Amino acid sequence: MPDAIPISEPSPFLKEGAQRSEAAGPTVSSHTPMIEFDHVSIAFNGRPVLQDVSFNVPHGQTLCILGRSGVGKSVSLRILMGFLKPDSGSVKVNGEEITTLSEEGMREVRKRITMVFQNGALFDSLTVRENVAFPLRERGGLDEEQVLAIVARLVEMVGAEDVMDALPASLSTGRRRAVAIARALAAQPEIVLYDEPTTMVDPLVAQRLGTIIQRLKRQMGLTSIVVTHDMRFAERLADAVLFLHEGRALFFHTLEEFVRSKDENTKMFLTLDAYKLPLSP
Repeated sequence: MPDAIPISEPSPFLKEGAQRSEAAGPTVSSHTPMIEFDHVSIAFNGRPVLQDVSFNVPHGQTLCILGRSGVGKSVSLRILMGFLKPDSGSVKVNGEEITTLSEEGMREVRKRITMVFQNGALFDSLTVRENVAFPLRERGGLDEEQVLAIVARLVEMVGAEDVMDALPASLSTGRRRAVAIARALAAQPEIVLYDEPTTMVDPLVAQRLGTIIQRLKRQMGLTSIVVTHDMRFAERLADAVLFLHEGRALFFHTLEEFVRSKDENTKMFLTLDAYKLPLSP
């Protein structure tokens, strides 16, 4: 397959190092965070979920959000997608404030951000090939030969070329997530959000998913946020770590600093993560 296919605008998943067109958004300065949360708070039914949380993700880097269940990790992603509005604080994508945008304005932002959900969110009645082709056909501007060539390249990138004609229900959890990543990339995003990608998969599959995400970052220069409770997964991916505890950001720095942290909540999280249940005799 050729490295590049002539389409209406450059495609980073077809040719490594390709530049995005101006239609995909303004050029990002190396000094401008691609994502920025500034003192963000949100509560559900009076219960604080995020409290005064601040962090940023530079262009092309990966932030891993760590913490136990129910501390607001996935809520952060939903705020970025515009599915939730914070009660206070600022959220910027490439310097643009998104908390005040209308739904129409958020639709434009979502052309540049895509999210890989825990369940994959694939269309059950469509094959792997058709699922990955869906965003390309929705966008338009490509003939069928071009669509199928792009789909083949994306599916190959995530190692699912042997299940192109399978329905999602016949796939393992790990395979569904790999296909969901391929479909997310078909939208040509600048930012990819991963919501607990290793939940309910075995360590070998988690390792494969980590390899896929690493490769995409290296080849396509994507900015990513990975929500996870799995330190081993974070160790492979993180340029920086945000640790949430009871809705607050207790830590935002490098992974190396996180591991050396003297905070009691951080040390407890790391201890529990490292604990292995004894094997049955």
